[in-house]
Amino acid sequence: MPEKGKKQTKPQPTEVHLAKPVNIRFDPGERLGRDKPVAFSLRPAGGQESADQALWVVIRNRVIKWEQYEDFIKTIMCVKDPKLPGSLSSDDKKVLDRRSLPFADIDAYRRLKAGTELFMMSRCAVLSDVYLSKVDPVVITVEEAERLNGTDPSVTNLDGLWKSYLQNSEEKTDPPIQTLPYLAMIRRRLGELPIKDDVEAADRCYGVLRTRLSSPCFLELIWSYWQEEGMLVQTLNAIALRFQNRRGPQSRDPLANFELDPLRPLNNILWGYIQDEQHRLTLARRAYEYDHHYGVSLQGRAVPTLRPADSRSQFIEAFHNLLHVCTTQFYPQVDDMTVNADGFPVLNALKEVHLLLSEGAHNAYGDLPWTARQEMLMQQWIMARPEIREFLAGRTSIAYPEPWMDRVDVMKRMQAWSDVSVMHFRDLAVFGEQILLSIRFGNWNNETKRQRAHNWAVYWRSEIQGYIHAYRAATGVDLTVAPVDATMPAVLLQRRLAEQRRAA
Repeated sequence: MPEKGKKQTKPQPTEVHLAKPVNIRFDPGERLGRDKPVAFSLRPAGGQESADQALWVVIRNRVIKWEQYEDFIKTIMCVKDPKLPGSLSSDDKKVLDRRSLPFADIDAYRRLKAGTELFMMSRCAVLSDVYLSKVDPVVITVEEAERLNGTDPSVTNLDGLWKSYLQNSEEKTDPPIQTLPYLAMIRRRLGELPIKDDVEAADRCYGVLRTRLSSPCFLELIWSYWQEEGMLVQTLNAIALRFQNRRGPQSRDPLANFELDPLRPLNNILWGYIQDEQHRLTLARRAYEYDHHYGVSLQGRAVPTLRPADSRSQFIEAFHNLLHVCTTQFYPQVDDMTVNADGFPVLNALKEVHLLLSEGAHNAYGDLPWTARQEMLMQQWIMARPEIREFLAGRTSIAYPEPWMDRVDVMKRMQAWSDVSVMHFRDLAVFGEQILLSIRFGNWNNETKRQRAHNWAVYWRSEIQGYIHAYRAATGVDLTVAPVDATMPAVLLQRRLAEQRRAA
């Protein structure tokens, strides 16, 4: 019996924790058998913060995006007043003035080519300044915070994580060279070589490029591969042939209505594009490098027979195995809030993919992805011009993310190339690039903590599942089904095209 005169207090709910942070609240005052049920609530476990999370945020902010490129090129091709926001600085104009081509009357094309190169240079940020940059700072948005285990943007100290993640090079330089742990490890292996700062200094004409340590460009050749499989290059090649009054292999001319009047700028830009063909990458050069990076190749009548010296024959299997492990093993455990997800299988798969990417990062790795990206960005910009839409008018009701995409789909229907939308190939390019960049520049081979792999899989879940969906839509292969399909994508696309033509 309670003592008289003392205030009675209601028993407080008790909180019980299971192996994974799961909140189960019950009231001791409740009794079994009553009509009111006991209320339970589950909450996902928060991950442990790791410094490499900052790298993933930087990658998502620093990869080349179409919208940024389009806005930048407008300042090159359209803006005249230097006081307008987004206009060029005096240094930028000097870069434009130094670029020249040995052809007459192609100034518009020259500015497009030089402007594209200038834009790409602007995306190669100095690592130590990515958060401090006043021109293009890395912003921790709500979306980024949700990816980082659902934390609040106001309390997410990515700046501190980023500074703790970067490592100083062993050289005593002013300012010190800050670089990624993976690149710092490579630098230590080349410790006998000096840092090359000034190309005009005779005693430093041989050494390690400072910019490759302090300002790596987040470019991945897989972006160009999927754009090429999506028929971006072939579409502009067909237009260029018709511009020169050259008929394709068909008995009838699919581009019979192609007419560009000389009063609008695209006419002159296409003229310069065709004249500059000798200075662009050939199909064979790109195909050889696709094989060197990822063990993939192109197939088609225009693709020459290749004899590669070094191929990543295991990459497709390793990469698809990583995606398979994430979607069939790890994510179901993450969604089951009564267990702790095991990150070790993901970590082992990450190590395998990182090793293969590292093996392919030689010879033309530094320059060919840069050149291929520059050329394909220009092709996208030309395809997005309103003059092209006059004879390649797409379906208005389809909400294409980028304005050049409907033109490619129209050309594919006209030429009977493929009925797979270019949107799937664009998603493969965008998602694949970000996933592989986070693996390539991470120091995964020296990693032993499963929590790092846990954080990686959670952060990149949208890209991983988006890539798997786009891959199934483009090739017909579901990467969530065992055993993992390691067939070369070009073979799968050729099979689907053959089935499409038989059905027609």
